[in-house]
Amino acid sequence: MAIRTDEITSIIKSQIQTFQQPVSTVDVGTVVEVGDGIARIYGLSGVRASELVQFENEVYGIALNLEEDNVGVIIMGDYTGIEEGQQVRATGRIIDVPVGDALIGRVVNALGEPLDEKGPIRTDKRRVIERVAPGVITRQSVDTPVQTGIKAIDSMIPIGRGQRELIIGDRQTGKTAIVIDTIINQRGQDLICIYVAIGQKTSKIAQIVATLEQYGAMDYTIVVAASADEPAALQYIAPYAGCAMGEEFMEQGREALIVYDDLSKHAAAYREVSLLLRRPAGREAFPGDVFYLHSRLLERAAKLNADYGGGSLTALPIIETQANDVSAYIPTNVISITDGQIYLESDLFYAGVRPAINVGLSVSRVGGDAQIRAMKQVAGRLRLELSQYRELAAFSQFASDLDRATRATLERGQRVTEILKQPQYSPVPVEEQVIVIYAATNGYLDDIPVESVRDFEMKLRDYMHSVHPEVARRIAEEKALSDELIQQLRGALDEFKQGYVPEEAPAA
Repeated sequence: MAIRTDEITSIIKSQIQTFQQPVSTVDVGTVVEVGDGIARIYGLSGVRASELVQFENEVYGIALNLEEDNVGVIIMGDYTGIEEGQQVRATGRIIDVPVGDALIGRVVNALGEPLDEKGPIRTDKRRVIERVAPGVITRQSVDTPVQTGIKAIDSMIPIGRGQRELIIGDRQTGKTAIVIDTIINQRGQDLICIYVAIGQKTSKIAQIVATLEQYGAMDYTIVVAASADEPAALQYIAPYAGCAMGEEFMEQGREALIVYDDLSKHAAAYREVSLLLRRPAGREAFPGDVFYLHSRLLERAAKLNADYGGGSLTALPIIETQANDVSAYIPTNVISITDGQIYLESDLFYAGVRPAINVGLSVSRVGGDAQIRAMKQVAGRLRLELSQYRELAAFSQFASDLDRATRATLERGQRVTEILKQPQYSPVPVEEQVIVIYAATNGYLDDIPVESVRDFEMKLRDYMHSVHPEVARRIAEEKALSDELIQQLRGALDEFKQGYVPEEAPAA
């Protein structure tokens, strides 16, 4: 075959004439200092705040300090392979995470990467982790309850969809137990749950995931884990990543619940990062913007109005106190941001009152708007009787003889306290709560020995479920106690009370 040089020449000429090399500019810098999860970069003149940068070993970092002659970067991964003199490349991306239904049932890290060995997360939707909170115009008032299944909370400190309710108390007082029970109780409630674990032991996170799987709660839950052995940078961004995932559901018109466990460790991680970046330290060595750290996170919880889809994101932040000191820096900050707090007291916990909720210091600023009408009808007297009991109990220990009215208040208070005790992982449907609380506040327990109250409650619930299921069904459907339904409920309670035999106490 003869080679025709003129053809080859013309082909080469045409390729030279049509040759185009796209010009791309990449902002690069050089590592001048690295250590403790922080790198200082010379260069990167066009980098933006919170932009992702990539090191030579493909580890990412976030540009946090934009100074005159260098950029302070927090490293999100192993920094031991990063050395002075290495190049750093700006990616042009503000840090974002994958979002959408593909994440439901998964355990992911703060970057949205899977930790559960169930394969990759198949979603093409991503959201930046920092967003401006919804404005006043887009919101509406909270009017739909989040049923926790915990009698003391649903009756006296109700939580509404779109609310921010703080759970606060010393370590080992049952804070995480409350949120896990709340998540378990959302089965069939059309509420997607996100549990963000910040700075916890990996074994504890694994135990929580196993519990959620055992009760079938992982079917509607996302777990975002930034354990204690991960870099402070990942612990710092974890709650924002979880919030971005929840916002995606909210803006689709769906309902979501997010738990931040806990924001004390989040603040400590941010303090560590800030001090390493040599930012000025303030009270308790926290940086000056630590209030803004939590306010810009918690303000993103909202109930949107119908024009914007009507979705909601409910936040349950957790704060750990030291020696019941709620006046410390971080607790007071978060109390001032949230719409109420559930205060757990170690003295009550050790006295066997579990959940150990101090009713006097706990409050929901949404109030009865986040309760069904039936619960409002029975729970108003409950709080009054319990507060009277707590007040009188303090004085009665100094008095030898008490008048009949005081004794009756104390007796009623003891039984109400007993009714509100509840074992872990056993949430109670709201219609059954209404029946039990109605019985407690209308004198059906007054002649029952205190040690038999729990037995009375269990047998009453079983009896109503098997003999009078229509009462609970009507409460669930009508969400209010009509005169006719009250008569029906009283008749069923009288009938049960006549046949009730207290359980015999075991012989010593």
